[in-house]
Amino acid sequence: MRVIGLMSGTSYDAIDAAAAELTLDGDSLVLRPLGLVSETYDDGLRDTLAAALPPAPTSLAEVCRLDTLIGQAFAAAAVRADRELCDGQGELVASHGQTVYHWAQDGQVRGTLQLGQPAWIAEATGLPVVADFRPRDIAAGGQGAPLVSLVDLLWLRGRPGTPVALNLGGIANLTAPDGTAFDTGPACALLDAATRGLSGGRLPYDVDGALAARGTVHEPLLQRLLAEPYYALPAPKTTGKELFHLGYLRDALAGFGTLTAEDVIATLTRLTARTVADAVRAVRATEVIASGGGTRNPVLMAMLGAELPGVALCTSDALGLPSDAKEAYAFAVLGFLTLLGLAGTDPASTGARHPSVLGSITPGRDGLRVPPRADRAPVRLVLK
Repeated sequence: MRVIGLMSGTSYDAIDAAAAELTLDGDSLVLRPLGLVSETYDDGLRDTLAAALPPAPTSLAEVCRLDTLIGQAFAAAAVRADRELCDGQGELVASHGQTVYHWAQDGQVRGTLQLGQPAWIAEATGLPVVADFRPRDIAAGGQGAPLVSLVDLLWLRGRPGTPVALNLGGIANLTAPDGTAFDTGPACALLDAATRGLSGGRLPYDVDGALAARGTVHEPLLQRLLAEPYYALPAPKTTGKELFHLGYLRDALAGFGTLTAEDVIATLTRLTARTVADAVRAVRATEVIASGGGTRNPVLMAMLGAELPGVALCTSDALGLPSDAKEAYAFAVLGFLTLLGLAGTDPASTGARHPSVLGSITPGRDGLRVPPRADRAPVRLVLK
């Protein structure tokens, strides 16, 4: 089955649309990557989205407007992916949507909200759409994240040592072979917020780590940031920009006088490297396989390597799964599993009471033809 996975992360810089040919072969799920296209949000939509995110106040009218506009943007990305990657022969779309709020309180996730109305995607492509993946796991007592963990577990099964999959998006998360999975803290969330704030909006992010490379880590600020209680919470745990945002950073900077933008960015880069490394050490990993936008920051990757001497560090590209597209491919897999009536979660990863079939399905133009339920769940992911 040709499946298009749609993903926009907590950095909300672009919509990634990855297409894959997915088949079940015995106890293996075979994934043949067909490629990736990315559609950046137009400036107006990005600004509107940024202005509505916590801790800023918003209105139900704005939420409704964003749900429609983001749905239309996702629909355009899906149409392009179907045309350019599937020759118009796509059969299913799996849309993560745009996370705008993840309601975590006292170590428990009580709700989550992803915008991007799937009806727009179904109408534009004519294909059935699986969306709203996270709420079912939360209803079962889980964190609703990181949902890519099931795909990571299938993909890394049988690899020697103790490999962990690491995603460096707005928030960093990792998955260990025993199913342990959690958000380690910010990856690019604070870095991007600081870069935009300190440059007056001129720079959206620290391109190639250039600002961090010119700066010096400010140890007192780093120690204040490391005192954040989230890092000491036990897994499973999740977080987001509800906690790690520009206002959070401004509070942390109080009392330090004037620090250069370069020193602040260097310190935040070290914060990400240190908190990720602490999490990697906690699961006794021997290898880190990284993906996500943070892998394009050479300063961050160098700092992470320095924090983890003796631990092999590579990107998922080296193993055949494009780093920029990994999460989009993961949601293509989850959508495929949903259509087959198979669970898309591992309770060890999310803390849920049981595995769950994820999401809700919006029929395509010709209605919904659900294939027979698969006899058994796959135990490994094979890339072709």
